[in-house]
Amino acid sequence: MTTPALPSLSLSDAERDAVALLSATAAEDTWRLRTLDSYYEGMSRMANLGIAVPPALQAVRTVTGWPRLAVDALDERLDVDALRCPDAPGAEDELSAIWTANDLGNESQLAHLDALVYGRSYLTVGVGDDGSPLLSVESPQHMSVDYDVRTRTLRVALRLVSVGSQRSATLYLPDQTVYLEGSGDGWSVADRRPHDLGVVPVVRLANRQRTADRNGSSEITEEVRALTDAACRTLLGQEIAREFFAAPQRYILGAAESSFQGPDGAQRSAWETYIGRYLALERDEDGNTPEVGQFPAYDPAVYGRIVDTYARLMAGVTALPAHMLGYTTDNPASAEAIRSSEARLIKKAERRQRTFSAPWSQAMSLALRLSGAGQVPAVEVQWRDPSTPTVAAQADATTKLVSAGILPAESEVTLERAGIDRAQRLRIVQDRRRSAGRAALDSLADHFTGARAPSGEGMAA
Repeated sequence: MTTPALPSLSLSDAERDAVALLSATAAEDTWRLRTLDSYYEGMSRMANLGIAVPPALQAVRTVTGWPRLAVDALDERLDVDALRCPDAPGAEDELSAIWTANDLGNESQLAHLDALVYGRSYLTVGVGDDGSPLLSVESPQHMSVDYDVRTRTLRVALRLVSVGSQRSATLYLPDQTVYLEGSGDGWSVADRRPHDLGVVPVVRLANRQRTADRNGSSEITEEVRALTDAACRTLLGQEIAREFFAAPQRYILGAAESSFQGPDGAQRSAWETYIGRYLALERDEDGNTPEVGQFPAYDPAVYGRIVDTYARLMAGVTALPAHMLGYTTDNPASAEAIRSSEARLIKKAERRQRTFSAPWSQAMSLALRLSGAGQVPAVEVQWRDPSTPTVAAQADATTKLVSAGILPAESEVTLERAGIDRAQRLRIVQDRRRSAGRAALDSLADHFTGARAPSGEGMAA
């Protein structure tokens, strides 16, 4: 009789080293990730140079929201439309069920958003309490991985969660998942769950990778942050100028000291002095009339022109059309000009779709393996068109392709080109099958009816 092997409740040396390494990596990235998050949320505090901002106005905050626009304008064009298995179309229903059960229609947007803000995000693949595949989106603020550049796979991943003084962690390995609990300065094993996938069940979505930086980088680049700070300082200067020049600064030359005193001889406050009416001032002892004047106010429109300059620079850096950043001209752009200005943004979105396709394909393939699908086919990700064509333009282009014989009228590809989503395409296919079935029955009924008709019936007179 063989005794079943019990899971080890202590970390091996290799596991302990992996936890230490990934914990240190997560700590190093904390400040950078929080900085990017503060810019996206509009909570960043620009440095006060201490020159033009008086102490009483240091608490005034100005926000442009440009980092959020740079990210959201790209994220809004990254929508997964369908998952395809060209070699095994029957597996598409299983993929659709997994996608729906995990609410990935919404969760996928969170994965794309975090990847654009932080430079990367993560998908974990596991098994839920009911035994079905469970996919979760994880933030890089809680996840750290060891990435193998040569094989483009993960060696190990660590998820860290701290709530008050309580700590927990999940160590993902190629053969098992280890659940840890904080114990003093170290960790204790709470549970081990083997999965035998042969790969770490964590998939990374990296944005804007480079050969020397495979971790990915944020869309909120150094240029975006610098221009945002410059625009915020300009807007702050406008706020301060408004406080100083809302009431014009005036001066009086040659007035007697008694003009600035009340009836009781007490000195008037600055505000009382300003709003006081000096329509009649006494001559001085030499008989000269006091001279009253006003300093010219600074034109606040200068600040607006400076912000417009920053907006144009920001448009060039982020590939956003200038009108999205609030920069307008006296002559509004035409519809064709607006679509032309979005060309770089559309191309940028297409590149991100290509970048994120492989991680989604890998994650859904792992989910199929955990569902017991047996031979797992290749999964292709189909994205919605990142451009903004009108419904009429899509229908017209599709009709021309069908008329030219390039696309068959009954093909599902034709429905996709027309902008019809997957749920509606399935209903259309089902309606076509029902119509074809009814047509076949009617044809069969006509055949038998004609066969039983009396001789000569139905012939022309």
